[in-house]
Amino acid sequence: MAILQILTVPDPRLKQVSERVERFDDEFRRRLADLEETRLAGPGAVGIAAPQVGWFQRVAIVDVSGHKKVKKHHGRMVLVNPEIVEYEGWQKGREGCLSVPEYTGNVMRASAIVLEALDEHGEPQRYEMEGFEARAVQHELDHLDGIVFLDRLVSRRSDLFQRKVYQ
Repeated sequence: MAILQILTVPDPRLKQVSERVERFDDEFRRRLADLEETRLAGPGAVGIAAPQVGWFQRVAIVDVSGHKKVKKHHGRMVLVNPEIVEYEGWQKGREGCLSVPEYTGNVMRASAIVLEALDEHGEPQRYEMEGFEARAVQHELDHLDGIVFLDRLVSRRSDLFQRKVYQ
């Protein structure tokens, strides 16, 4: 396993739309392990999407279980070819990103979603989620379509903030 380099804004590759995963072979599993190790090495990272490390397939990992304010969650989710099939409500919330290390920002997201995806073995999964977990998943899925949270700010003047330094 390896900790991979994170692409950061303004790298144009972050705007690339990712392709569907078709093969769940040893190479896929190796890349998935590297992606998880990279997520775990990121300061406070609850999620990572494959395009953030230059792997342009529809893969994301999200785990909000270590976040102290989250009571209901699904634990570590490997999301392959994910698709949000239902949205409910809207809520503004603060987001950060490994690919935007110097800033956080307020973004509007659905407050609850239903997600269908394959797991790391290619088995279909369906998740109903809300709150911070739903926000984190929507954030990571944006990366699969070449979108970073900066693209979703209502106002760069009032919704973008210098990131606090992690200890």
